[in-house]
Amino acid sequence: MDELRQRLLEGMVIPACPLALTDDGAWSERHQRALVDYYREAGAGGLAVGVHTTQFEIRESRHGLYAPVLELASHRVDSGTQQGQMAMLRIAGICGETPQAIREAELAKGFGYDAGLLSVAALNAWSEKAIVEHCREVAEVLPVIGFYLQPAVGGRDLSYEFWRAFSEIENVVAIKIAAFNRYRTLDVIRAVVDSGREDIALYTGNDDHIIGDLLTPFRFDEVANPRWFSGGLLGQWAVWTERAVAILAEIKVVRESGAVPAEWLTRNAQLTDANSAVFDSANGFAGCIAGINEVLRRQGLLPSNRCLSAEEVLSPGQGAEIDRVISAYPWLADDAFVVQNRDRWLENS
Repeated sequence: MDELRQRLLEGMVIPACPLALTDDGAWSERHQRALVDYYREAGAGGLAVGVHTTQFEIRESRHGLYAPVLELASHRVDSGTQQGQMAMLRIAGICGETPQAIREAELAKGFGYDAGLLSVAALNAWSEKAIVEHCREVAEVLPVIGFYLQPAVGGRDLSYEFWRAFSEIENVVAIKIAAFNRYRTLDVIRAVVDSGREDIALYTGNDDHIIGDLLTPFRFDEVANPRWFSGGLLGQWAVWTERAVAILAEIKVVRESGAVPAEWLTRNAQLTDANSAVFDSANGFAGCIAGINEVLRRQGLLPSNRCLSAEEVLSPGQGAEIDRVISAYPWLADDAFVVQNRDRWLENS
C-alpha cells in the first residue's frame, strides 16, 4: 500500500484503456495486447481497464467481456514486467450497486490489480451518506480511487461534504476528478486538503482542462502549502500517449521552476480544442468513445472505431474535426513513435 501511494503521489500518465473491436464487433485480443504494449512503451505509469473508455457494456451477459479484458490486460502487463520493462499500475474500473461492486473488486484483486476506480454513477438515486458507506465497503476489498464523473455522461453532482467524508476512508489512495466543472473540482480538492489526507493523490480526469489542472498550485489560505494534481487518469491520454508522457514530464519541471511560461496557457487551450474534437463536445460527448477509437484506428492500433453499442458512433462532422486538430497541433500527436513500433507490437501479440 505504501508503494502504491508513493507512486501515485509522484505522478504518472494513466490512460483509460479502449476496447479493441473489429468491424463486425468481435473482440480482437491481438489488438488489445498491442494496445497494452503501446501504453507501456510510451511511458504510461499505469493502465485503467474496465472503465468508461473500455465501455461499460462489457459487463452485460450478452458480451461477457469484463473478466476476459481485465485478465488479458493484467497478463500483458505482467509479461512486459517479466521482460524487464517498467511495471505499470493496474487499475480496474468498478461500478454498480454494492454486491456487484464488491464482486468486481474481488475479481480485480484476483487478477492482480492494484486499485479500483470506483464509479458511483449507478447510485444516482442514493443519498450521499449511503454512497460513502458503499465506497467504504468496496475499499475493504481493494484500495479505491474515487471518481467524480461529470453529469453529461452519467455522473451526478456531489457536495463538498461528500468528498470530505469520502476522504476519511482509510483505503482511499487517490481521487480522479472528471467533473468538467471548476467549482466542483475545487470542492474535491478543498475537501481533501481539509481532511488532512496528504496521502491521497489527486488525478485530473478533466479532459477539458488537463494542462491547466496540472500547472495549478491549489491553496485555500495564505500560508498553507499548495496541493497539486499528481498526474492524469484520462480518456484523452488513451491517444497520443507518448506525447502525454513527455508533456507531464515537462510540466513537472515547470512546476519546480515556480514560473509558468505563457506558452503553456496556449498549449492548455490547444489541448482542450483537440479534446473537443476527439470527445465530440459539440454533440454532448455522444461520439466520445468512438472518437478515441478513431484516432487509434488511424494509427493502426485498433482495427476499427466500432463500439459495443450501435448508438456509439462518430457524430456527423466529427471525423473532419479530428482532421482539423491533428493538422493544427502536430506537437500533440505521436504518429512517428507508433509507426516505428506498431508492427512489432502487433506481431508479438
